[in-house]
Amino acid sequence: MEFVKQYNAATESQSGTVVPVEITIFEDRSFSFILKTPPTPVLLRQKAGLEKASKNPGKEVCGSVTEKDVEEVAKIKMPDLNANDLEAAKQQVRGTARSMA
Repeated sequence: MEFVKQYNAATESQSGTVVPVEITIFEDRSFSFILKTPPTPVLLRQKAGLEKASKNPGKEVCGSVTEKDVEEVAKIKMPDLNANDLEAAKQQVRGTARSMA
């Protein structure tokens, strides 16, 4: 119950957004947690103004995002991505967008 209270307090400003968390529980039943950035598909759907992705990826286009949107998502995701620079992060975001469209 204590975790839920702390998590809700920490994510208060991101209400309505999926926020992953990494929890470490210690032997004395205490814990710590690290908030992660929202999943890339969630951010892309927000930028495209969609509720969900395409039902037939690769065959049906349900929305689009601009290069500026891709860059914004890449900047948000940069701490959690396995990328050396912004361009590599943008490539990963583009790949996720292609798999959703």
